Amino acid sequence: MSFENPERLWVLALVPLLVLGYVVVVLRKKRTGMRYTNTTILSRVMPRQSQWRRHLAVALSLLSLVALGFAWARPNGIDMVPRERATVVLVIDISQSMAATDVQPSRLEAAKTAAIAFVKQLPARYNLSVVGLSGSPSVRLPPTTDRVQAQQAINSLSLQDSTAIGEGIYTALAALQMAPKGTDDSPAPGAIILLSDGHNTAGRAPAQAAAEARKATTPVYTIAYGSQNGYVDLDGKREPVPPDAELLKSVAEATGGRSYTAEDAGQLDRVYENIGSEVGQVPVEKEITALWAGYGLAFAVVAALAAVSLGARWP
Repeated sequence: MSFENPERLWVLALVPLLVLGYVVVVLRKKRTGMRYTNTTILSRVMPRQSQWRRHLAVALSLLSLVALGFAWARPNGIDMVPRERATVVLVIDISQSMAATDVQPSRLEAAKTAAIAFVKQLPARYNLSVVGLSGSPSVRLPPTTDRVQAQQAINSLSLQDSTAIGEGIYTALAALQMAPKGTDDSPAPGAIILLSDGHNTAGRAPAQAAAEARKATTPVYTIAYGSQNGYVDLDGKREPVPPDAELLKSVAEATGGRSYTAEDAGQLDRVYENIGSEVGQVPVEKEITALWAGYGLAFAVVAALAAVSLGARWP
């Protein structure tokens, strides 16, 4: 939390002084208090005060002072607001391992369905690009706001050989450069969503591509798709095709994105919902003086009620 007038926070220095003063008063009162041999008469003359209510009243008063001190310094908080524009590049693995049927009807078909659902929920002003991830990744759809074209590009994806994750990221970065610029000639914020179920088998290292994405301030959100029990039959031989979650996690962390795992279509839908929320909003500083003033008032009211209760004689 930042403040518009941080120099006003000096008022908080009064809090420890007040606490110290209160402790001194309590200790002195214990030492110098009158002693009566007949406590029955004393209770009639002077009702006994609840110690915990008195301490509570003081604590709430101090909390009110702290909250009002923050309000006086005009604090700023973080508010998530929708982006006006952005470019999202979907990188979908189309290697042979996506033919595995541990996700029905197959990993690739389930991934297509989830990707199309994600496309439909994107804000209309967002540009979307589609990249097919194989041994030779290619841009299947340049950035566009046409959702019909996006769905057609996703549906047209078909299986190819090999998996070049690093090259897929480089291809996605190139696709981002094709996006229309704003009225002030500034590029729109970009994000890459990379879905893969296999290990990197070709092209430049994913770590090298992740470093390039970080330099371009482009987060890569990765989805390790499929279960550890997935397999495909190639050339009459059964091959296990578990996703490389650790590799994808390292790519996401290196670029400031997030990594997810999804073993079925339902999980993949939820992952896309989470990513959509993150890509679709941007943190903006917003003054929250009124909020802290409200806290101060609330603490003051409760402290006043606690103080009143000290002098009240309950039946």
